[in-house]
Amino acid sequence: MKRIMDFSIALIGLIVGSVVLIPAAIAVWIGDCHSPFYIATRVSRGGGTFRMVKLRSMRVLADKTGVMSTSGDDPRITAVGRFIRRAKLDELTQLWNVLKGEMSLVGPRPQVVPDAALYTDAERDMLTVRPGITDLASIVFADEGEILRGASDPDARYNSLIRPWKSRIALLYVHNRSGLRLDFTLLWLTVLNSVNRAATLCHVRDLVAKLGGDETLQDVASRQHPLVAYPPPGDGTSPMHFARKRP
Repeated sequence: MKRIMDFSIALIGLIVGSVVLIPAAIAVWIGDCHSPFYIATRVSRGGGTFRMVKLRSMRVLADKTGVMSTSGDDPRITAVGRFIRRAKLDELTQLWNVLKGEMSLVGPRPQVVPDAALYTDAERDMLTVRPGITDLASIVFADEGEILRGASDPDARYNSLIRPWKSRIALLYVHNRSGLRLDFTLLWLTVLNSVNRAATLCHVRDLVAKLGGDETLQDVASRQHPLVAYPPPGDGTSPMHFARKRP
């Protein structure tokens, strides 16, 4: 049923989304006369790799700089690319990967190989499901670029401030997914997040609590307080508790 839902919504989304995708792709091409698409290698379910399609928002060969994380003020982002990122058009093209069965609509965001190589054993549970376009963690950290803004080392800030909490929240979905109800809830929250972030985060906090996240994780999900550096889940020093799927 999940695969049928993924395929159906992805097909409709690509058809409807072509109204904005085609003009955006043309704008990218006009900007530098290079392909408007960027084919990114990402880690798939089971630890392999697949080629994810993105509408290009950065300069050509931007990935050769060695910096994996992207801040809001990253100089590699083009003028058109800033609009593409704000409108999430680079994620809309990933519906093609959903059609092919490489991704799902809902699931942990696909990671680059170097980032996935840093995963602890606990974090590798995220590789037991298809990566997705959206999930709990991507909603909470939809402002990831702003968190990294001004960082002299975006990758270091990502790994100390974002990754520990993002992984924990993503694992709540992995350990508690059952049927399609949770997926539909997360799709609705993704849409709501684009128009009313405050209301969305209130719902997300309640959902994290319902799925078994403790008070610290609920607080992070609400994003009411500054993020603090913390070890990733499963490194042997984290006291955080994660409930497995309830009977």
